[in-house]
Amino acid sequence: MHIHNLSEENSILNTFISEIRDINTQKDRMRFRRNIERIGEILGYEMSKTLDYNSKTIETPLGKKPSDILNNDIVLCSILRAGVPLHGGLLNYFDDAENAFISAYRHHRDNPESFEIVVEYLACPSLENKTLILADPMLATGQSMLATFQALKPFGTPKEVHLICVIGAQKGVDFVSEQFNENTHLWIATVDNKLNDKGYIIPGLGDAGDLAFGSKLQH
Repeated sequence: MHIHNLSEENSILNTFISEIRDINTQKDRMRFRRNIERIGEILGYEMSKTLDYNSKTIETPLGKKPSDILNNDIVLCSILRAGVPLHGGLLNYFDDAENAFISAYRHHRDNPESFEIVVEYLACPSLENKTLILADPMLATGQSMLATFQALKPFGTPKEVHLICVIGAQKGVDFVSEQFNENTHLWIATVDNKLNDKGYIIPGLGDAGDLAFGSKLQH
């Protein structure tokens, strides 16, 4: 797997990451969502440098100019519900992308420290020979990302796969590196060192879905 950790170089991205982590700034849900969206834009821009382009002549009011235009058939798939703001940021840059949405959540049985990933809702166009962007803000254990990708397999074989994440744990990064094809790209804003006993990223930022949209009743 090709891993692109954008925190290895300083940029304005660091500011957005620090704000979504900050327990005081997190109280403003609108700002939290907007920062996730902006992070998605930055990750999408960096990813776009690796895509395919065709030359096209553009006619202006004063002449003509050859330009390199994006040539990928993109399907953008986000994991509900935390992935919605990230999806919006990516869609700001990939105007013509088709869209897919999937629900994936942790189902705890008797032991609160163990869980399985349950996928219930899925809406997806054909993925055959397309560029799949799979977006999830938090890459903790990596199991949600893998379960989502496996659920998408009946929709066709993508030409290429890009994983987009905001914050990951090193364990999750290692897991997806082992499970996904070596030509897969992971674009991630920053990586933390560890998970706690319940599989949450430390220091992380908490529950991204709750911070973006409010707390939920557990079931």
